[in-house]
Amino acid sequence: MSEQTDSSREGRTPLPVISATTTTREEAPARPPSIAARIRAMGEARIGAILLLIATIIAIVWANASSGSYSEFWETHLSIGLGDIQLDFTLHALVNDALMAIFFFTVGLEVRREFAIGELTSWSRALIPVAAALAGLVVPAALFLLIAQGSGYEHAWGVVISTDTAFLVGALALIGPRASGRLRIFLLALAVVDDIGALSIIALFYTADFTPLPLLVAAVGLAGIYFARYLRRGRGPVYGTLAIIVWLAFLASGVHPTLAGVAIALLVPVYRPNRRDVEQALELTRTFRQSPNSEYARLAVNSLRESISINERLQNAYAPYVAYVILPLFALANAGVQLSPEILASALRSPITWAIVVGLVAGKFLGVFGSTWLMRVFRIGEFGPGLTLDRIAGGAALCGIGFTISLFIVDLAIEDEMAQNEARVGVLAASVIAFAFGAILFRISDARRPDDDGGRTLARPIDPLRDHVFGDADAPLTIVEYGDYQCPFCLKASGSIEEVRRELGDRLLYVWRHAPLERVHPNALAGAEAAEAAGMQGKFAEYARSLFTDQEHQLPSDIIRRARDLGLDVDRFEEDLRSPIVTNRVRDDMLDAEAMDVTSVPTFFVNGVRHTGPFDAQTLIRALEESAPAGVDGGEERR
Repeated sequence: MSEQTDSSREGRTPLPVISATTTTREEAPARPPSIAARIRAMGEARIGAILLLIATIIAIVWANASSGSYSEFWETHLSIGLGDIQLDFTLHALVNDALMAIFFFTVGLEVRREFAIGELTSWSRALIPVAAALAGLVVPAALFLLIAQGSGYEHAWGVVISTDTAFLVGALALIGPRASGRLRIFLLALAVVDDIGALSIIALFYTADFTPLPLLVAAVGLAGIYFARYLRRGRGPVYGTLAIIVWLAFLASGVHPTLAGVAIALLVPVYRPNRRDVEQALELTRTFRQSPNSEYARLAVNSLRESISINERLQNAYAPYVAYVILPLFALANAGVQLSPEILASALRSPITWAIVVGLVAGKFLGVFGSTWLMRVFRIGEFGPGLTLDRIAGGAALCGIGFTISLFIVDLAIEDEMAQNEARVGVLAASVIAFAFGAILFRISDARRPDDDGGRTLARPIDPLRDHVFGDADAPLTIVEYGDYQCPFCLKASGSIEEVRRELGDRLLYVWRHAPLERVHPNALAGAEAAEAAGMQGKFAEYARSLFTDQEHQLPSDIIRRARDLGLDVDRFEEDLRSPIVTNRVRDDMLDAEAMDVTSVPTFFVNGVRHTGPFDAQTLIRALEESAPAGVDGGEERR
């Protein structure tokens, strides 16, 4: 039988399979991407990385089987124009200048989101990946300059600064450790800062023939994009038209036109769903269900769409095209390096090849891992459970995969065809070595984890300043529960916990942590975040109790009604609901649950050890007594 069946037999609600699609229904309030959605995205990134790899292999085979046809194809000219206005591109330039602008647009959207509502909203939380990313920019560049000194290509140091996010996430999904949620979030935050650095360097150091006047036109277009958010209708065509104008202005100015994509993305609105917008969407959906017609359908669809920020809608719309079309096309157009014995021999002797290999493989590893090691030694920043140095080492090794932007800068920084071939050999070799290096480090890490007991013991120690604790912080007996406010078994367990607390009194410390089952209970995550928002006004326990009291009514209007009934400042409550502090606290508990392989709720950790079996009061008391720490006997302290 499946694990879910076993869990249900014990009277627990099983957690959904983590890679499954999170189901939703019309009553579910809109919210930021969930943990399950992020991990599902890892599977999509893995497919994208595989397509990128296939395109790279095809390009290499094509270039070596028929180098003439490969270069001739990508040098084919394409003219676009109207009257006397003509744009002439090669297919290679069309991919690198136009299609890659869409790629950098999606990168800009991610940067904007992370700084507005994501990992980089809190400086203390972002400190570790930001410092690691900056070190990962500086150290590779320094090593490149050291090795390439005197070669005449020192200016190509930008080739080694950037990590390929698509390959990084795909490689982590293929060879990374189990329960790598925290590592993946760390690497994604690092990659965002890395991308900002790479884009800035392209703008500052790899822009030629600069003409400032067209940038004034671009500035006007960007201003129009910013104010287009206030249009009630027709924003799509306005955004599209202005984006083309801005891109053409960047092209005319000499600044690489791909940076237009970033500039546009940074002006696209991003926000958390507003409760009133969600409620309006739900009301229109109910109206359509009661009286189905095309007008109500259109209004309901528009309302649902408008409740999600433009940033998130554009990311979801463009992500498949970028991963499955644009990046593979880029690889096909740029990875076609000839690997003849003469070229390989030349690359082996070339300082630029070795500068790239050492810069990406050793430089990225030393920069990322070295900086995090120093922060761990000096206790700077917060390392969550599962984000250990051995796992960071594997992730740091994978940061040496610099494929996309590295090849992109090769084309910008190096004009000589032979030197370009040597540089591309270096990029490809470094990416393969970094992948293998990361795989080896992850295997060593897994082999050296005798303490990894599959989640049998509590991963994150109880912290009275962080956790929701009930009882004396110095109590000798502890119960930590991972639960869900819509779970009927958690409701039943709450009665057992009350009885245990009455029986043991101040000898027991009870802790609640969140593990909402989004697939089974679509409103559970919203309930967890609402309890956290109430906790910011000192009413966590009261709000949690109200959620258990009425598990069937946890819609956005119910969430606000409960806050009002409990005497909370509703305006502050609504603001806190959109706060990244609230989101991150719930997400941290969910990542802890993932790291410990918590697959059903309620899950209890009794005196730090996972409890299996029934969770009635007498069973829990007996488990507490049997696992009591030294010096405690039968729930009574020895004197």
